Amino acid sequence: MGKTPAIFVFMTLERRRVVVSGRVQNVWFRDTCRSEALSRGVKGWVRNRPDGTVEAVFEGRPDSLEEMVAWCRVGPPRARVEAVEVTVEPLQSEAGFSVL
Repeated sequence: MGKTPAIFVFMTLERRRVVVSGRVQNVWFRDTCRSEALSRGVKGWVRNRPDGTVEAVFEGRPDSLEEMVAWCRVGPPRARVEAVEVTVEPLQSEAGFSVL
């Protein structure tokens, strides 16, 4: 009886910073964003900025990040998203997902 060969799966993780403008504050954007991220295994954070935009950082698998950016282009039901700016950044190993 031989040993079962070890299988190594290397997951590529990436990071995106997203700034969302429009009617995105006071519409449950951050809490809904957190739920969406957690359901996809995405780590990072989301916060309101003083200029009325919402900023988020997402780390995870490329397909999950694409889904989060697509979600940000729509947002929760009461939001009215006008623009989404996406920046690729170096991975920083975020832990969990926080609403700041």
